[in-house]
Amino acid sequence: MKSYDVVGIGNAMVDVLTQCDDKFLDWMGIEKGIMQLVDRERGEMLYAAMKERTEAPGGSVGNTMAGLGNMGLRTAFIGRVKDDALGRFYAKSLEVEGTDFPNPPVASADHPTSRSMIFVTPDGERSMNTYLGAGADFGPDDLDEEVVKNSAYLFLEGYLFDKDQGKAAFRKAAAAAHAGGGKAGIALSDPFCVDRHRADFRRLVKDEMDYVIGNQHEWESLYQTDLDGALAQAREECGVVVCTRSGADVVILRGDERVEVPVHRVVPVDATGAGDQFAAGFLYGLATGQSLAVSGRMGCVAAAEVISHFGARPETDVKALFRDHDLI
Repeated sequence: MKSYDVVGIGNAMVDVLTQCDDKFLDWMGIEKGIMQLVDRERGEMLYAAMKERTEAPGGSVGNTMAGLGNMGLRTAFIGRVKDDALGRFYAKSLEVEGTDFPNPPVASADHPTSRSMIFVTPDGERSMNTYLGAGADFGPDDLDEEVVKNSAYLFLEGYLFDKDQGKAAFRKAAAAAHAGGGKAGIALSDPFCVDRHRADFRRLVKDEMDYVIGNQHEWESLYQTDLDGALAQAREECGVVVCTRSGADVVILRGDERVEVPVHRVVPVDATGAGDQFAAGFLYGLATGQSLAVSGRMGCVAAAEVISHFGARPETDVKALFRDHDLI
């Protein structure tokens, strides 16, 4: 029996939230309602300017692993944090939530632990300022292959594919997953990231991934064509292809099988984490032997839960929601 149902690898990011008004955003030169990358100096300045901070472990695949833990699966998250206050907080928080964090904080890391400074205005808008930090330096030496070999599913975060050491780590992780008899997959994460590394992403998807999750823009970017053409090519190159479409039906392909999962539109309170929790629901379905249609519906239920409140992680028992929808 495997030690884990799902192991994720991603940027170990701490979300740091505070409330402020529009005047504060103007004063600090923060562009409202978007995510922008900041360097270390500005990141530390913004962090110091935050009052009554609330800290929460984040990161895209980290959020997915937390969602899977909420559903009762055995999970681990592999990431890189510095041995600083936020790094120790991240590691401890995951353990408290029931997700193992095999990598100890690194005292010799060149950069502080990754963080996203999130300023929430009274209208609910989130203005995110992300310092990539130590998590973005994840490489092959940070990977414990035995952890991956002892998991039924491996889930990778496309953002980490942005650096050469991340690419090497992902190839090493995929090989370890397959050596252990598991399945490897990735979230494409961002169309601009795909643009920057299209050839390498194409090789990874074709040669080493058993399943890939992306939205319409990411698939179109990967194959540089319209959605129908992109999915036709993806079907030829990858075992399971999942395409989310911002409120439209989710398309899932496996060989000759095509499933379209209806999405019930709701007005989001906070759309942060919708894709991460869709992935959690879908992976729960795969890991428990559900059909593609049921797995897709599970993804939609999990995504709907997280956009009903502030924050990128579930606040209710998602498995109970699956029962309410007659999925389990």
